Amino acid sequence: MVQVYPYYGYQTKCEQQPVTFPPQHQDRQPGLEYLMNPKPISDNPNYKGSGKLAGKIAIITGGDSGIGRAVAIGFAKEGADVAIVYLYEREDAAATQQMVERYGRRCLLIEGDLRKPEFSAHIIRRTLEAYGKINVLVLNQAVQFPQQSILDISDEQLENTYRTNIFPHFYLTKAALPYLQPGSTIISTASVTAYAGAPLLVDYSSTKGAVVSFTRSLSLQLVRKGIRVNAVAPGPVWTPLIVSSYSAEYVKTFGLETPMKRAGQPFELAPAYIYLASEDSSFMTGQVLHVNGGIMTET
Repeated sequence: MVQVYPYYGYQTKCEQQPVTFPPQHQDRQPGLEYLMNPKPISDNPNYKGSGKLAGKIAIITGGDSGIGRAVAIGFAKEGADVAIVYLYEREDAAATQQMVERYGRRCLLIEGDLRKPEFSAHIIRRTLEAYGKINVLVLNQAVQFPQQSILDISDEQLENTYRTNIFPHFYLTKAALPYLQPGSTIISTASVTAYAGAPLLVDYSSTKGAVVSFTRSLSLQLVRKGIRVNAVAPGPVWTPLIVSSYSAEYVKTFGLETPMKRAGQPFELAPAYIYLASEDSSFMTGQVLHVNGGIMTET
């Protein structure tokens, strides 16, 4: 029997049971979390911080919702102040800010279009004005537009996908790098699709493959500066990007292809980012952590 996702404790109570979602669709990407049913779970009340990121400043792109929101909350629990970057999702961003502040940390909201190179300089300037330094850069923004055939991927879609998913990695890293000291970390969000492929997401998957190569190559370039560069490759995760990408009918079965027979929740990704941002991962650079519900990939 397939169970509709009803409650927080699903990861134990619904073990080995398929979990699915009510059909729904949003017409604009990257989507709005406050309109989703059920809303993604960003905060694990059982996670207790221990000061792993105390005194650190983190910039998180796509930090208004989904994985980015969960990372912002996790970082706050570990003692970091954050700046979250978002495109247009003001209500979601304000909700994330309230969640971060609930844990006694500061949250700077920065709205704008990461596809524009000059916006990255603005992000760095605003963050330095507010906090005086930058320690962690989380590159998490993305869009995806499923198409049955590569012939259906327009030039406009192709350029938008690349300008959103990979170009800002270069823009924001270049803007931030002069201010990153030894011990700083850069963390990208890749995807299981970079390894397993996805027939409906040829352009998206290829940008995520570029993220993996970006991570590996940049890590080799920055290792002598004492800056570590890693990534997380999520499997299917319940975020606004899903309901704004796929049809309502597809959403009903989202995540069932994993061995765990369910999609992940954003809070389940946050500890991977905390690990990569903290000294716990001091001997790790150029690597990708796979948090994907048991999908086997070659790394």
